[in-house]
Amino acid sequence: MAGHACKVVRLSETIDIERLRTAIGERLVAAPALSTRLGEVNGKPWWIADSGVDLANHVVPAPAARSESDFLASVARIFAQHLDRSRPLWQIDLIPRVADGGSALIWRIHHALADGMTAMRMAQAVLWDEEPQAQSPARAKPAPPASPVADRRLGALLSAAREAPQPWTRSPFDGHIGAQRSVAMTTIELPEVKAMARQVAGATVNDVVLALVGGALRRWLEAHHGHLGNVRVKVPVSLHNLGQAPGQAAAEPGNRDSFFCLDLPLGSADPLSRLAIIRNATRVRKQDHDAQHLDALMSHLARTPRLSRFAERVLAHPRSFALNVSNVPGPRRPVQVLGTQVPAMYTLAEIRQHHALRVAVVSLADTLNFGFVADPTIVTDIDRLASDLQAEARAFNVSVSPSQ
Repeated sequence: MAGHACKVVRLSETIDIERLRTAIGERLVAAPALSTRLGEVNGKPWWIADSGVDLANHVVPAPAARSESDFLASVARIFAQHLDRSRPLWQIDLIPRVADGGSALIWRIHHALADGMTAMRMAQAVLWDEEPQAQSPARAKPAPPASPVADRRLGALLSAAREAPQPWTRSPFDGHIGAQRSVAMTTIELPEVKAMARQVAGATVNDVVLALVGGALRRWLEAHHGHLGNVRVKVPVSLHNLGQAPGQAAAEPGNRDSFFCLDLPLGSADPLSRLAIIRNATRVRKQDHDAQHLDALMSHLARTPRLSRFAERVLAHPRSFALNVSNVPGPRRPVQVLGTQVPAMYTLAEIRQHHALRVAVVSLADTLNFGFVADPTIVTDIDRLASDLQAEARAFNVSVSPSQ
């Protein structure tokens, strides 16, 4: 397992790699973590400032892709490669996409360096420029009201019960993970996703994301395994500076996330019924602060390393969840790299042992972009999952954009 996440940034034109290196170098000071590498202090692992970052080692050319299948194969090959741990843990591969006259940036960032929210802030700092928009001052989200100790303890117990492994379930993606990866990507228009959400009172965009993934899994599993019951998914939740205004969150580096789990209902083909069930499940977990309770529990267990390792193994078991489905907000406005438009951007996230499939979603302006990563020996046709997701979107009786 390579341990990194990846941004696939499609560009409408080709760009010069030397100009890209120069532009990133001039802005690198705005993201100091990109100039740190792994090291040791007094025998312990530590982030060490690297004053000699050579961008020729971090922004590199890749062979041209003459077709879409060549492009996806190149992305999968690059994604499977490990980053050089003697240098800062990131790299951008520039792929000329000869077939359409454009190009693409494949930016890998190790998850030890950044989670999804942090990676987006890094990209905004050093890579792209977002179109300006007049905005009203951001308001801080009010902190949740304090609750009695007994209520907090009860809430923590209920959260732990919801997130506990389910011995009666099995994962269709449970298997030994090798070194190869396959990838697929597809896009849906964000206004149409919001229209889907409006069809079920109280549903959110993320609820629709889970409903679409659930529908795609249902179609894929019916073709491969026959009927299966629910599939349990892990949903990461960002805790970056919880309760502060969005502008204030930019100061917090690194990883700061938790999660909750829920069952995607696959029994019915009705997408609205699926969305309503998911809406109810996520609402309970949000109201009861499951992600915060789990974060507090793991922080408490960290004081006892043996207990902490045991809890991590339990929570990572395939009977705890079958796959991870993340959704990170990207730029709200169109972006450019060196003055070149970015028509689409995707996130690819690493799989792990006994979890052979992962789905990552990121927004860009008025689009919602889905990235699929799998071990091809277990998930043999990941491209079908992308087309199944488009078919599920059409089942909501709204128009969607064609696959990229």
